[in-house]
Order: sequence, then C-alpha cells, then structure tokens
Amino acid sequence: MDSSKLNHEGLLALDQPLVKVPLEQLKRAFRSSQKHVEKEMAAVSAQLESALAKAAAKPDEACSAIDATLSRLQGLKRKLAEIKTEEDLYVGRTKLRLEHLAEMTRISSADSEAFTRWSKTRLSRILVDYMLRKGLSTSPAKLAADSHIEVAPAHRLDFVDIELFAQSRRIEDALRRRSCAECLQWCSENKSSLKKMKSTLEFSLRLQEYIELVRARNLPQAISHARKFLTPWSDTHMREIQQAMGMLAFSPKTACGAYKALFDDGRWEMLTEQFRADNYALNSLTLQPLLHMTLQAGLSSLKTRTCYQPPTRNINCPVCDADTFGYLAEKLPCAHHVNSCIVCRITGRIMDADNPPLVLPNGQVYSSWALQDMALRNNGAVTCPATGSTFHVSEARKAFIM
Repeated sequence: MDSSKLNHEGLLALDQPLVKVPLEQLKRAFRSSQKHVEKEMAAVSAQLESALAKAAAKPDEACSAIDATLSRLQGLKRKLAEIKTEEDLYVGRTKLRLEHLAEMTRISSADSEAFTRWSKTRLSRILVDYMLRKGLSTSPAKLAADSHIEVAPAHRLDFVDIELFAQSRRIEDALRRRSCAECLQWCSENKSSLKKMKSTLEFSLRLQEYIELVRARNLPQAISHARKFLTPWSDTHMREIQQAMGMLAFSPKTACGAYKALFDDGRWEMLTEQFRADNYALNSLTLQPLLHMTLQAGLSSLKTRTCYQPPTRNINCPVCDADTFGYLAEKLPCAHHVNSCIVCRITGRIMDADNPPLVLPNGQVYSSWALQDMALRNNGAVTCPATGSTFHVSEARKAFIM
C-alpha cells in the first residue's frame, strides 16, 4: 500500500466537533433572538392597544404610551444588532472551518508541503483543545496566536473554542465553591436543548440546593424550596424526592447510608462532572480530549499482547511505556499483524536478515548487533538481561525467521 496516499475520511473523522460547535452556538443565538423578539413584540402590541384605547379620552397618556413603545422598539433594534453581530461571527467561523477541512480533501500526498502545513494547524488545534480541557487559559491563547489559528484584528479564535471553555470553567469553579446559581442560569439559557437531551442536571442542582438548606437546618425554607422546585419533577424523580423529604428527620452527621450519601460533599464534584458531560454533549464535543483519541488511533496499530508483559517490553514502543502512553491503550484492541515482527529487547531494533536473531544457551533471543556490541566491550562475554547469566558470544546460535 502506498503510504503517500491519504485516507481523508480517517483524518477528518475526529474533526466533526470543529464544525458542530459553532453550528450549535449559531442555533442557540437564533433561538435567543427569536424568544426576545416574541417577548418584546407581545409587550409592544399590548402597549399600542392600551394607547389606542386612551387616544380619545386621554390623548396625553396615549402619546406617552406611544413614546414608551418607540423607546422599547429602539431597544429591541439595538439588541437584534448585537445578536446579528454574534450570528455573523458564528457563520464566519463555520465557513472558515469548513474551508479548512475542504483543504484536506484537495491534498493527495502525505509528502506534500500542503499536508505538512495542514497537519501543523490540526496539531495546534488538538493541543489547544487539550489544554483548555485541563483548565488552562493563557497557554492555549498564546499557542493559538503563535500557530496562526487566530483572527488577530478582532481577537477572535477561528479554529478553537476558548470562549466556550472559559464559560465552562467559570461555571465549574462556581460549583466547586458550592454555588448553583451560575449553572442554573446556564440551564435556563439552554432549557429546550437540555430537555431534548433528557438531562437531569437542573433537578440535581435544585436537589443540591435543598440538601444545603437541610444541612444548615433551615427546615422551613427547605420545605418551601422543595414545594417550588422539586415537586415539578415528581413524574420522573418521585423516589429521589421522597428520599429527600426523609432528610428532614436526619442530622448531617447521620450514619444511615442512604442519607449519609446525600449529605456527602463529594456530590459537588459529581455535579461538576454532570455539567461538563451535558455541556460537551450540547456542543457536540467529545468526552475524551481529541489528543487522547488521536494518540489512541496510532497506539491501536502498535499494541500487542506482549506490550503489557514486563519481560517482553520494547524500550522504543510507546504502548510498552505504561507511564506515558500505555494507559491510553489499555482498553484498545490488539493490532492485527499478518507477519510477525521480532524486536530486540536490548536495542529495540527489528531483527531481520541484516540483524539476525541469536539464541543464547538459556533460550533467550537477542539481536546479533546487540550481542556483538556487548561482546566487544566485555572481551567476548555477554550477559543476558533477563536472567543475569553470562556466556561467551561464540555460544550463541543463529536463529532463522520463518
């Protein structure tokens, strides 16, 4: 198979979020403008009807109502202009990202300069995505600017979503500070989409607010909160609501397992993880960083059963190195190799006709280059790394690869 040929579908498979994220943001901005227009037009219609009713009897009040209506329409115009600017940003970003992906389909060889340039841009995007997921802010922005994947004049990012992750980080930090307000506002802004996803995040947040009120022994307010925010979920979460009501009879220091779990501070971290998962799903982002998925695509072609056996690990194999990449490949299937490839455990080099394998008297096999190099440095003596036994190099027998 010609290695210079490109598998475009494989290369672009992991790039779907690149287009989906701005598309979801555009849809959200459109829904926001639509709701705002409907709300304002309903209010304007009511004001005009009131003004017409007063026109004959109270002309001054009618004029004041018309002026208020005009002021409201001017405010609506300004708001729509802001939303239009936001929509133009997402449309432009989507267009640039589609052009970037389309460029890949026009590249036919992996050896071309165009592919090298495109790959560097893609690598920068993946690294920025990884750093943003790890909670960094300054480094990703600097890398984006240095890699020319940023629109400098407007300081807007074309191929990375720093604003999205910045918002996510603010909400996660608020949850770690035990504040549900920011996340509840996010739920309100994305209510329809979360409902389609059948998300239970809002219920979990309201339940946590109730738990904190019970923890503070503010029982009257806890009951009022439950009536207002938990009972609307009774059709789908009756069991959780009933258990929550039982908390009123227990102390935060209770040893009862069911209620001890509800009072556990670890629930805040669970809420953070639930928000992150819903946020990623809402914006069509993968749960795993793209860097991990890209590395796994390559590691799956290298993984063998011997990679996780200490005696047969290869010093040059990334899968064999459990401290760096090995953990990423743990759940991946082993690669299918039609022809076996024997690798020397001393040098990490492939044994073939130019570097044939030699068998020591204890049955261990190493490459001729490794044993000859060891013999030159030790007056013909070679020491087996696996057993520690020492032999003369002349005792090694040549093996033949079938």
